[in-house]
Amino acid sequence: MIRLFPYRLVPLVFLAFLNLSSSCKKEEILGKTRFVMGADLSYVNQILEHGGVYRENGAIKDPYQIFKDHGANLVRLRLWHTPAWTKEVYGSAGTKMFNDLADVKVAIRRSKDAGLAVNLDFHYSDTWADPAKQIIPAAWKGLDATTLSDSVYQYTYKTLKALSDEGLMPEMVQIGNEINPGMLLPTGSYASYGWQQLGTLINSGIRATREVSKLTGASMQIILHIAQPENVKYWFENITLWGDVADFDIIGFSYYSKWSDIPIGKISYYVSEFKKRFNKEVMIVETSYPWTGDNGDNYNNIYAPADAQPGYQLTPEGQLSYLTDLTRAIMDGGGMGIMVWEPAWISSSARDIWGQGSAWDNCTFFDFGGNVNQGIDFMNVSYDK
Repeated sequence: MIRLFPYRLVPLVFLAFLNLSSSCKKEEILGKTRFVMGADLSYVNQILEHGGVYRENGAIKDPYQIFKDHGANLVRLRLWHTPAWTKEVYGSAGTKMFNDLADVKVAIRRSKDAGLAVNLDFHYSDTWADPAKQIIPAAWKGLDATTLSDSVYQYTYKTLKALSDEGLMPEMVQIGNEINPGMLLPTGSYASYGWQQLGTLINSGIRATREVSKLTGASMQIILHIAQPENVKYWFENITLWGDVADFDIIGFSYYSKWSDIPIGKISYYVSEFKKRFNKEVMIVETSYPWTGDNGDNYNNIYAPADAQPGYQLTPEGQLSYLTDLTRAIMDGGGMGIMVWEPAWISSSARDIWGQGSAWDNCTFFDFGGNVNQGIDFMNVSYDK
């Protein structure tokens, strides 16, 4: 989710399929509820390499293990094609890229070592893909629609095969990230070239995923991801009817109260309606809520004190209450999971193109000293009571 400030923050899934590379059984991964409790930890490797420290009860602890111990059963990870800028922002001190395939391999291995399943989020871009921008990777610039579609297929196939070869196959795969306007714009813009052309690009990624699954014996659930629930019905009606996209498993959507007109009290209705209308599993793959209105560093926060929702204070207790109520709403609607976006993006010397530190430090599950807050325990609530 991270958007350019007005909206790039707008940066989880049933595993009844499991081909986990670790020895963990399905029940151990999903826990008692058999419901996905996920967290997007895409920044973690970079933070750890740039001075960030995670603590529990004052003691330094592996962040992947922290999430596992507090009820998470899945990690979501973004993948960019060739994000050279993630190295360049450090100037002469930059030695590597982040969120490329090499970095994602490290994150998947750490996740699986902690007993966590993985949702791999293909952005099909060198940078953030979201409703405001879906930029074709530099390596694919100038390709016609047919060649671009083949590039999506080849890239998806080779990536997943490479992961399989190292025992790092994800349990879930997103074909695109918040692809409201389409993907790989302008070629994949439905407004410019119709739903059929967009559908061809999406189906190329889906076909590659299914073929690697068949080749390796791995079972991967495929997610299509749209930002905000008010956009889901229109988009999925058109992509399934006019885009001829049918072979996917999960409708995923981002839900951020800051950018949505739908209150938390109506989420269960929308989840239920999407399930009935499209006969697909439904989950929230991005969401969050602040634990404070303060800022822990000099990087301006995306969520401000004015973004607090009625009934939910900007405190660790308020964050816990909000995420607990949202999770109950998803369950009541028959949804299969929730993924919290970047709840470990604590402040450090890590950089992106907008600043150093974190624009999300007030939305994490850690205080400004890197100590675990109670908001993380929404994943351990007894929802059957």
